[in-house]
Amino acid sequence: MANTSISALLLQIGAVQVNPKELFTWTSGLKSPIYCDNRMTMSHPDVRKQIIDKMVDHIQQLPKRVDMIAGCATAGIPHAAWVADRLNLPMVYVRSEAKKHGKGNQIEGDLTQGENVVVIEDLISTGKSSIASSDALRESGKHVIEVLSIFSYNLTAANKAFEEKDYAYDSLADYNELITLMKDKNELTEEDYRKLKEWSKQPDMFTKS
Repeated sequence: MANTSISALLLQIGAVQVNPKELFTWTSGLKSPIYCDNRMTMSHPDVRKQIIDKMVDHIQQLPKRVDMIAGCATAGIPHAAWVADRLNLPMVYVRSEAKKHGKGNQIEGDLTQGENVVVIEDLISTGKSSIASSDALRESGKHVIEVLSIFSYNLTAANKAFEEKDYAYDSLADYNELITLMKDKNELTEEDYRKLKEWSKQPDMFTKS
């Protein structure tokens, strides 16, 4: 479901940066030619509206009834709130782990409001955080229909992880589409494009070098 216009908008506002020569270091230590910060979209009303429009349209076309929207803390929360508001659906958000104080909640909100849930995430890399949120919802008795994100890195590890847990996922824009767009606009050389394509298949290729 990748959308070229969303990819172009992310580039336009600087939410996505791609540079195969000056690499970014992820928290995991992985050396990456791309860095995506979809929190930037919160500050651009026109961009966030188009993102929410696409998410709402996608959710309305899902074959199963959606009762609730869940946001992954923290970056998925604002977009989940906007989507839930547009659809007039209940919303919850899921922490990375349960609180160490108060009621010790990992999921915040009223879980009695629905059974079928769509999880909203800003970004899917390995899928770890999205899957952890989905697991928490599943353990609470909810049915996760899909994880929907703004952007995906197209990493094989994510595909495998979602398949193993039997969760469907989709994104409005993705890495392969993004670099193709950049190549078509002559923002990447053929050599850089080749390296970037290879990275999505071997994400540790720069880390090892």
